[in-house]
Amino acid sequence: MADFPTVIPIFPLPNLVLFPGVSVPLHIFEPRYRQMIADIAESQGVIGMALLKGDWEREYHANPDIFVIGCAGKVDELVKLPDGRFNLVLHGLSEFTIAREIRSRAYRQAEVQWCPVDQRELELDAESFEGLKQLLFDYLGNAGPEAWRLMLEKHGLRGIDLVNFLCFHLDVTPLEKQTLLEARGNRLDCLFDILTFRLEERKAGLPGVGGGSGSVQ
Repeated sequence: MADFPTVIPIFPLPNLVLFPGVSVPLHIFEPRYRQMIADIAESQGVIGMALLKGDWEREYHANPDIFVIGCAGKVDELVKLPDGRFNLVLHGLSEFTIAREIRSRAYRQAEVQWCPVDQRELELDAESFEGLKQLLFDYLGNAGPEAWRLMLEKHGLRGIDLVNFLCFHLDVTPLEKQTLLEARGNRLDCLFDILTFRLEERKAGLPGVGGGSGSVQ
């Protein structure tokens, strides 16, 4: 983490939890975040993504509360549009914890402590690999085998990359994704728990988020 900055801009959103190794397209239109992109384009291009918490709508244009654990990404494929907006792809780098916020600019900044998960903590042994495969097949139904094939064959995902990809793309709630992010080295166990709980909800006929079948977005 020696090459990572200790102060980074924070981009809070209500429905997006980033994970290392995952890429996500973003459209930047608010003036304060346009300024953020213009500023980081001159430096290391790192943005800290953080999930908004509580009744954030009332204070969105100020500084609503955010979770202190987030994931930073590096900007790729930055395109500035004629009207000043930006399109970009953000590639997840590492988890971080906010030590303190800095309020010197229009957008939020924070001093952070980097806390990446050691990839050895999320390696999949044969039993975990087969267990995850079967759980995903149960969760996704008929779409499961093809989704699994694409993740392994097309994307070449294994170990920590596979776990993070599923945590980001599966249709569970943002709060559940935040729980997965915060689980760190226990992320795989947490993913098993969340998906197992969702399957039990279905069996009981309870209305679950995402309807009657899971999906990989």
